[in-house]
Amino acid sequence: MKKAILATKVGMTQIFDEAGALIPVTVLEAGPCIVTQIKTIENDGYSAVQVGFIEKKERIVNRDKSGKKEIVHRHGVPRALLGHLKKAGTTGKRFIREFAFANADEYSLGSEIKADIFVVGDKVDVQATSKGKGFQGAIKRHNFHRGPMTHGSKFHRHQGSSGAAASPARVFKGKKMPGQMGNKKITVQNLEIVRIDVEKNLILVRGAVPGNRKALVTIKETVKTNA
Repeated sequence: MKKAILATKVGMTQIFDEAGALIPVTVLEAGPCIVTQIKTIENDGYSAVQVGFIEKKERIVNRDKSGKKEIVHRHGVPRALLGHLKKAGTTGKRFIREFAFANADEYSLGSEIKADIFVVGDKVDVQATSKGKGFQGAIKRHNFHRGPMTHGSKFHRHQGSSGAAASPARVFKGKKMPGQMGNKKITVQNLEIVRIDVEKNLILVRGAVPGNRKALVTIKETVKTNA
């Protein structure tokens, strides 16, 4: 992988191509992302670029007050985050992520990754957390069909039988049932970039992207292509 960037979801709109065809697009405000660390095989056992995205007030950024050795969190982020970011010559960041770039050695601390890392026509995979719907029944959550609504029926929106008779006398794991809907990490693959505005840091992607407005979105070059 050589292309990736963090973005926030602005919303959906539509544009027209040169032939006059309407294209539904999702507008993403991509970057600029600041390189906060270069991870190497010699020091870290793998090669990657760590980036920070969206400004955050320094007074609420974690800092090391104990003098103890740094404890590394998820995404390779140290607990003493403020000092870690100052080594890269940047301010507090709201999001810290890593990208396993094949050309990680070409980046330097403090350099910027902007929307122009992609070009129009690139195919990308977009990842974000979907909208949370709360606890929902089987009809809304799994598109089950409802029961009769008239003629004395008392079965309307229930999921139906979930058992398996006397044998095996249990409900199998993975059975579609009511429960928490949404609020999951979703990846949409092979979307096309149809327009880029470098000055405004905007990337327009054909189709829908999961998540609320202002949600964090990860854009990476696709791992699959349509044959």
